Amino acid sequence: MNAINILIVGVGGQGTLLASKLMGKIYTDAGLDVKVSEVHGMSQRGGSVVTYVRADKKVYSPVIDMGEADLIISFEALESARWLPYLKKGGTIVSNTAQIDPMPVIMGNAVYPENILNKITDAGVKVVSADALSLAVQAGSAKAVNIVLLGIAAKALGLEYEVCINAIRATVPAKTIEINEKAFDLGYNL
Repeated sequence: MNAINILIVGVGGQGTLLASKLMGKIYTDAGLDVKVSEVHGMSQRGGSVVTYVRADKKVYSPVIDMGEADLIISFEALESARWLPYLKKGGTIVSNTAQIDPMPVIMGNAVYPENILNKITDAGVKVVSADALSLAVQAGSAKAVNIVLLGIAAKALGLEYEVCINAIRATVPAKTIEINEKAFDLGYNL
């Protein structure tokens, strides 16, 4: 496996931290040094959350600077735009198509931008998007959006299916393994 810099971005409560833990385990199990850094911000109030995941033969810092991310996994469409400057040229965004209104929109002080993912694609960025919520519900739980997105990202990164499934089995609570495996499959096979 090669060095990889991944940003996992979303809104508090969406499962970004579990996704980063799983991504870290996948790369650790593949024999790479992994550093994960979580920035919670106002996560408990629905604010933006970002996690940095870096994997290489040796990683000294978990921080990813602007223009260095190989992949951005975005749990919400507007977060794709917010973190776009961190994506390197030729990088990929895996994004949920969900729209979660930020506080200025809720309060009527702003309007949620239209067609965000289309505009990013039109700017020449590779975007893989899906209605991850619908797929998670199909798997058995709306809470599995993070695992659906992880499946899409794993496929985009060329990660081995069995390594990913084993990481899920070793990390999630036993009672949720079946749902999480289904969610991963739906994303991986999208």
